[in-house]
Amino acid sequence: MSLDYGVKYTPSTVSAGNISISDLNTYGIKHVRIQWVDLINNVRYRVVTLSHFNKLLKSSRPSISVTKCVFGLVFLALAPGFNAVGEYLYVIEISTLRLCSYAPGHAVVMGRFEEKVPIMSPSHSLSVQVPLCPRTTLRRVTEDAKRTLGVEFLVGFETEFILLKSTNPIVAVNNHGWSNSAALGAGTVESKVLEEISDALVASGIEVQMYHAEAAPGQYELVTGPLPPLEAADALIHKRETIFNIASKHGLRATLAPRLYKDSCGSAAHAHISVHSTPGRSNGELSQSVENALTSIESSFLAGLLSHLPSVTAFTLPLPASYSRMLDGVWSGGTYVCWGTDNREAPIRLCNASSLSSRNFEVKCIDGTSNPYLVLASLLSAGLSGVKDSQKLDVKDLSDTKSAAQLDESERRAIGITQRMSLSWEEARHNLAKDSVIKEYMGQAMVNSYLDVNEILARMMEAETEAKKVQLLVENY
Repeated sequence: MSLDYGVKYTPSTVSAGNISISDLNTYGIKHVRIQWVDLINNVRYRVVTLSHFNKLLKSSRPSISVTKCVFGLVFLALAPGFNAVGEYLYVIEISTLRLCSYAPGHAVVMGRFEEKVPIMSPSHSLSVQVPLCPRTTLRRVTEDAKRTLGVEFLVGFETEFILLKSTNPIVAVNNHGWSNSAALGAGTVESKVLEEISDALVASGIEVQMYHAEAAPGQYELVTGPLPPLEAADALIHKRETIFNIASKHGLRATLAPRLYKDSCGSAAHAHISVHSTPGRSNGELSQSVENALTSIESSFLAGLLSHLPSVTAFTLPLPASYSRMLDGVWSGGTYVCWGTDNREAPIRLCNASSLSSRNFEVKCIDGTSNPYLVLASLLSAGLSGVKDSQKLDVKDLSDTKSAAQLDESERRAIGITQRMSLSWEEARHNLAKDSVIKEYMGQAMVNSYLDVNEILARMMEAETEAKKVQLLVENY
């Protein structure tokens, strides 16, 4: 019997499923959405006609102009350090062109922010790169990993969301449970919505693996296939937009809010990350000191990821409300820095452990209010710091029947569990602010500006009562 199970994906065999310029007329496209994601995970776009889009593409730098305060905007407020002066170019990356199957006649394209003229960069060279551009940050991290360490990644996302009939008061479409057939009853609006979402994603070139009902009222999960990190983040944004728009079409509100019900499960955005060596390089010898025989690169990546997990949660769990989901005993990953084979009470779960071709790390401490470009840039930065230093994995595989919270202090110490996760928004921000490694990989300017913007966001999401706080969450995320 083969232990090599699961679907095999490699960086050379996956495709983002985008379309070309020549396809636009074929698909009857009349409008193109030039789209970006800001530091508070708001999706923003400008809609241009196809005729104007074609004119833009013929220019020397196909782009639109966007105010430089774009990364300091928190709804209608502006974070410290940002003002009304100056503009960036948002340069179109035509390789990201994708059909908006939920909006007939529309296509969408991503891009990168650039200075209009080169300026002196932190490395003392002239550059048009914008340090605050999330896509540029993620691209730089992954390109540096490939060039200097010979490491590549694939990332797949599970997206959990709740379908609501009303946001005030909060009323879910149903009260059925995990994978329950009644949650997708024939002819129900929720069944129509899920099927239409799946069909729309497939039509836009995104691989849909499965969808099913989750545990909370009105909650569903949609799983899409792995892609290289930048393409994976682009696809996740498109998936979220598809979910929101098709739900709206049917008179529902889809929300990624971390937790709506204190007596039920929260909603996450689990990332499945697999580590690959570039062609011609080896993933390293199997580490005999680690159960399930991780390769040396996987082992070092995991060690680095665990070391910085309390810091990167400032990106992966960006709101005070995010920490209401991260508790012990509710299958959210728990509050201890650890990992375990098929252990859903660990923040890092090793999936398909014995299968070299499909093994991956599931990162559970992520929710849908986070910006996926910054999430992946921070997680990969943490792991790459371990690969660069050949860091030893001191935390043992927690694949016992007990969770870390159920062990006593001496038992945890014996298997290398010595850190807690950030237990609050304030603690995560403090940990990120003092983490020099993450700042080095992601850039001092990015981390500092993110913390400033994130502070304003938390303030804007405050309200007099818990009910009003929840309403703000579901209306904005």
